[in-house]
Amino acid sequence: MVHRFRVLILVGLATLAADQVTKYLAVAHLTEALDGRTGLARVEGFVSEQNLDNDPPLPGAYRRSTRPYRFIENYWHFRYVENPGAAWGLFGNLPESVRRPFFHLVSLVALGFITFMYVRLTPDQRRVRWALALVAGGAVGNFVDRLLRGYVIDFIDWHWRNQPGMRWPTFNVADAAICVGVGLLLLDSFLERKPVETVTPGEQVV
Repeated sequence: MVHRFRVLILVGLATLAADQVTKYLAVAHLTEALDGRTGLARVEGFVSEQNLDNDPPLPGAYRRSTRPYRFIENYWHFRYVENPGAAWGLFGNLPESVRRPFFHLVSLVALGFITFMYVRLTPDQRRVRWALALVAGGAVGNFVDRLLRGYVIDFIDWHWRNQPGMRWPTFNVADAAICVGVGLLLLDSFLERKPVETVTPGEQVV
């Protein structure tokens, strides 16, 4: 049983680890939340500190996110963003009492569906196996964010010379893994599989 789920477990955990480590680095370098902390206190701050961009503003609070880091000027910046919704901020304006249970339920249903699909795979569906593992790892990464904070940390900002309408919504490693996984699923659906040859009783094999 463990061997059957090996790709799902290993790729999923690796994706989750990469996602959370990069989000920690985003908090450490793109906000002031961990300034002055050392060792485990920095990890504790990463888990507990919230609303670092002060949006919506809280009474007496101030914005603790810093200026974006320009990795490739005019094209690729690292910018700290807290996304309470789904992709492109969808459903982010729902009331807190509705939004959190909604996204928790959606995440659990999605993970259950991925597991259901994974157990039905045949041994030759290696591409789909990796695709589902990447989607699962990305889904768990964002689910952990919502459990801890009620929003998802995004920090990868792609745009074209700051032109209006030429900016891709800020995303993270979990989002990238989900997109790659979905891309692999689409690729697999377009590629033709070789039919498995069967021999009927009484038929002579040459």
